[in-house]
Amino acid sequence: QVQAVESGGGLVQPGESLRLTCRLSGHTFDYAPVSWYRQAPGKEREFVASISTAGGSTTYADSLKGRFFISRDNDENTVYLQMNSLEPDDTAVYYCKCLSWWGQGTQVTVSS
Repeated sequence: QVQAVESGGGLVQPGESLRLTCRLSGHTFDYAPVSWYRQAPGKEREFVASISTAGGSTTYADSLKGRFFISRDNDENTVYLQMNSLEPDDTAVYYCKCLSWWGQGTQVTVSS
C-alpha cells in the first residue's frame, strides 16, 4: 500500500519555474519507480516523466524533455518535478503515481 501526496502547485506567470513535490509513504516505495502525469481541462491524462527507484534512470515525454526534470530523495521518500520556462499550455492538474497508487493531484496554472 502506497500513499502519495502532491504539493507545490499554484499560479505562475509564463516563463517562470515551479517545483512540485510528491511525498510517498508505504512499505512498497523502495521497490517502485514513480511517474508524473498531468491532465489539462478537456484533455486526457498524459505522461510527463518517470524515475527509477535508485534515481539513476529517468524518462520524459518528448515534448517536455529539456524543460522538465524529475528527481527523487529516497531518504525522504520524496519525488520532485522541476518545471522550467512554464507555458500556458502547461496548465493542468499534476499527479504522481507509484505502482497503481495515484495522488490527489496539485493544480498548476500558468497565466499572465
